[in-house]
Amino acid sequence: MEKRSSAKRQQREATTAEQTRAALMHAALKLFGRQGFDGTSTRQIAAEAKANIGSIAYHFGGKEGLRAAAADFIVETIQRIAGQALGGAQATTPANPEAARAQLFAALERMVGFVVVSPQAGEIVQFVLRELSHPTAALDRIYAGVFEPTHRRLCQIWEQATGEPAESEATRLTVFTMIGQVLYFRIGREAVMRRMGWREIGEKEAAKVVAVTTGNLRAMLAARDAPAGKKGKS
Repeated sequence: MEKRSSAKRQQREATTAEQTRAALMHAALKLFGRQGFDGTSTRQIAAEAKANIGSIAYHFGGKEGLRAAAADFIVETIQRIAGQALGGAQATTPANPEAARAQLFAALERMVGFVVVSPQAGEIVQFVLRELSHPTAALDRIYAGVFEPTHRRLCQIWEQATGEPAESEATRLTVFTMIGQVLYFRIGREAVMRRMGWREIGEKEAAKVVAVTTGNLRAMLAARDAPAGKKGKS
């Protein structure tokens, strides 16, 4: 009986510790994105997480460890979202151009659904923008875990969809353009809502964004299908 009680107590303590760790990481992600790494104190993080300030050193070794944990969380989250639309790192290339194009449309729709609608995406984008402005080891982790492999995967699918080489300069820039149009609706969210007269960007508004962004993708693909002599003509 005593052993069973001890096991339950240890399990509760482990659960509480994991909850504290998660709360601290989410607080750091939010505050680092909003205020910057240097502008955020460990005391603020602990207060946001409703945790003891000493738990930061206990779980992460300090503030820098928290930044690394936030970066790893971003990698895991985006890998999961991207994997649902693109498959994992070992996923096979779509069997034919039609399947590849369908996968591009599916990826774009899922990207809008997460980046534009999810509140969590706002915190992630803010954190990443801070890192892009002042690169640290955290950006290295995010680039290696998310940016490079996801972009490379989209380029491979683009090659299968259009016949254009995956690693050509044109393909890489085209894929950045496809991703960038979605990111703007998060980065410029306030401006978009004001100009569109929207009170929020929810599922209804996101559907309109999907319609436009997929329309752009459709036009990009159609341009590749046009006979050489007709490209560039109105």
